[in-house]
Amino acid sequence: MVQLDKIDARILEILQENSNRTTKSIAAELGMTTSPIFERIKKLEKEGYIEKYVAVLNTKKIGLKLTVFIGITLQGHTRSYLEKFVKEINNFPEVIECHRVSGNFDYLLKLVVEDIEAYETFIISKLTLLPYLGNVQSLIALSTSKETNAIDLSRVL
Repeated sequence: MVQLDKIDARILEILQENSNRTTKSIAAELGMTTSPIFERIKKLEKEGYIEKYVAVLNTKKIGLKLTVFIGITLQGHTRSYLEKFVKEINNFPEVIECHRVSGNFDYLLKLVVEDIEAYETFIISKLTLLPYLGNVQSLIALSTSKETNAIDLSRVL
């Protein structure tokens, strides 16, 4: 794995702010030419520092007004239970994050849905049909004061 230098870190910060930036504009900001910036970005992609480029959507504008976090405890903890659960959860488009966690739950899910009725439909028609569920606890987000995918690279460099 290639060690990041300050220029690589700055490129990653710029792309986290706006992955649609051109190589030319990044090079201009860093006082460099486009060729070395292009090569660095390709290296960062190849080495896995950049996994993918995405557009962050405004969920409210597209009609997904409710965010729900669900803590789930499974009935069993065998490898087969865990694999089956993850396979099923990955098929639910409402679930935008699924984390295996320590503590009171086995998994923590993040959902975005239209409204409370859509959430109830998800619970009744999808989640509760999974045979290996133990406990399910929901937390409905009333508001969001911070939501980001950006990593502060100064913490790790």
